[in-house]
Amino acid sequence: MNRKLKLLGLFAAAGVTGHIGLVLAVPHALMGIAMSRMSGDGAATNQFQFGDRTTKDSRRVVRPSPDLAYASCVYDLSKGPLLVSAAPSPNQGYVSLSVFAANTDNIAALDTTQYPDGIRFVLARKGQAVPAGVVLVQSPSDTGIILDRRLAPTAEAFAEVDKAWRADNCAPLAQS
Repeated sequence: MNRKLKLLGLFAAAGVTGHIGLVLAVPHALMGIAMSRMSGDGAATNQFQFGDRTTKDSRRVVRPSPDLAYASCVYDLSKGPLLVSAAPSPNQGYVSLSVFAANTDNIAALDTTQYPDGIRFVLARKGQAVPAGVVLVQSPSDTGIILDRRLAPTAEAFAEVDKAWRADNCAPLAQS
């Protein structure tokens, strides 16, 4: 009986340990795959990449909305903070920037209802020097993804968005 209890306890401990490991590892692994794909295996970090017009066949973003245009910036804060900005869309179109940490946590969501003249913030790790008086988003990880979503329900609206978001910035603070 003692041996059966020990085996049962060992099995339970292994199951709990495996479950905790899986819960901690899977988000980082999935985000690593997404960051690699979105940045061309790391070739395009700290700069926005602009997507094509969304169609029913688009799958770069899981279940993308056909009414939205998507741009992304895979960020790396290991060398310092970034200045991130998104110009407003023409005709008061909706713009949203969401910041995701390396474990998939959404750490910030800023949009044109809060910032109608354009979104601008510094993204930094705790302890990194940032200018006073700026909107600050602190990332718990060196890497992650910023997702820019803009309302673009028609080809004409997408063309306007495509011009507007070319002014987006996701670059080291020292270069901005």
